[in-house]
Amino acid sequence: MAGQDRIRWDQIYRDRHKSPFPPPDPLLFEFTPPVNDSNDHRALDLAGGVGQNGLWLSTQGYLVDIVDISRVALLRAQAEMTRRKLRNVNLFQLDLDDAQLEAGAYEIVCVFRYLKRSLMPQIRACVKPGGRIIYETFNQRYREVVPGFNPLFLLEVGELAGYFADWKILHNLESGHISRIVAIKP
Repeated sequence: MAGQDRIRWDQIYRDRHKSPFPPPDPLLFEFTPPVNDSNDHRALDLAGGVGQNGLWLSTQGYLVDIVDISRVALLRAQAEMTRRKLRNVNLFQLDLDDAQLEAGAYEIVCVFRYLKRSLMPQIRACVKPGGRIIYETFNQRYREVVPGFNPLFLLEVGELAGYFADWKILHNLESGHISRIVAIKP
């Protein structure tokens, strides 16, 4: 299964290789705190694809780990890093079915268009106290747009906020087929 996922995602990114490099997701602009000192501030771009979000976080002063299953996507991220002369980014090819995220390691964890419910405890745990989650993905309404989409990879409306109900919620929005949350870990 894991090998099939990697092959499928590698092909998706091969098919997109001539597309312009995507911009970072706008939710980051509004909710990423500035880095105001010389301490190491770590961020995780989980299931980051070509890394547009992680690369942007690195330009904001964060030491970023970008994790994705696709080697093709990470090679494109690496090429973009080289083009921009970014050095504070680590790329990790990892099937998140096998993930062991480091507890309390990150000030920011961003996740866009990815859902693995069994990974939620690790996602919560890898955020430092006072750090934040920035998460956006599809909910069940997405099946109105793409009827054949696997419902296992779609949130129920309101589900995402439930995972972080005991955190300080900065932003919680269910807009059409997209669910978003930004929350600070106590």
